[in-house]
Amino acid sequence: GNAAPEPRVEQELRMIREAIVLVASRRSPRVTVAGLGLGEAILEPARRLALDAGVRLVPLWTADGGRLDFRVEAPEP
Repeated sequence: GNAAPEPRVEQELRMIREAIVLVASRRSPRVTVAGLGLGEAILEPARRLALDAGVRLVPLWTADGGRLDFRVEAPEP
């Protein structure tokens, strides 16, 4: 069967989840996920995911204000 397309909110949260896994597993000290159109709508769920994984989520507001990038960082030692 043909699966329905993934809702945009789920697509964007999945990208953030993947970045969190990369940082939490120490494969990368930081990962930036850029160009998310739903930034503010997913900010709180993304923060909870990062907190649960023990990493930091830093929102990066874009110049036009229409998009929000996120940087996922390992905690300070």
